[in-house]
Amino acid sequence: MEAVRFMTALFNFTSLLLVILLLVCTCAYVHQIFPTILDRNKTGVMGIFWKFARVGERLSPYISLCCGFMAVGNDSP
Repeated sequence: MEAVRFMTALFNFTSLLLVILLLVCTCAYVHQIFPTILDRNKTGVMGIFWKFARVGERLSPYISLCCGFMAVGNDSP
């Protein structure tokens, strides 16, 4: 009988990068549509999402290239 192995995004580097890219893209999109939601929560735990939105806005060409590379290089079944 074969053992079932589960890998979370924390232990798989490629998946961790994918989760971070998705967070950056989602936070930048939410900040563009509803800016007051993230702007009033710049500190604390919710401030993490504001920082992700800042990174997505300022580094958007590089983030989009990384998303493209992740999409092309994704070799999961």
